[in-house]
Amino acid sequence: MNKKKKTKAEQQYSEMAKAASPNSPCVMNCLKAFLFGGTICLIGQGLRDLYAMRIPDDKTVGTLVSVTLIAVAVILTGFGVFDKIAKHAGAGTLVPITGFANAVVSPALEFSTEGHILGTAVNMFSIAGPVIVFGTAAGVIYGIIYWITTLF
Repeated sequence: MNKKKKTKAEQQYSEMAKAASPNSPCVMNCLKAFLFGGTICLIGQGLRDLYAMRIPDDKTVGTLVSVTLIAVAVILTGFGVFDKIAKHAGAGTLVPITGFANAVVSPALEFSTEGHILGTAVNMFSIAGPVIVFGTAAGVIYGIIYWITTLF
């Protein structure tokens, strides 16, 4: 395979970009993501235990926990607090359901000045839409593979 040789300008740009880009502390970022994501899950488990004391139905309890976590993430996003947490937590806030809520609410707030239909409604799923599409597609592919493997 032939590699295209970089021009002098491309080489200079690559060197400048590398010099200007700070090194990412990978281990610390992973640790923060683990701790923040784990804390969100711990809060979810605490809510589950709290709701289970009053409500005997596990399905209802699970739904209430999800709705509560989503509501808290939406409120924190609305007040600009979620973004400050995410700046430190990184992927720890993106993986749980709270990250999905933030991905829906953030564009909706950003484009709300353009109106309810063309601003909020149109742009609401600009970030979360691809996640839904590719997540669904991956689920279908996994389901087909699982179905085929169970036949034999």
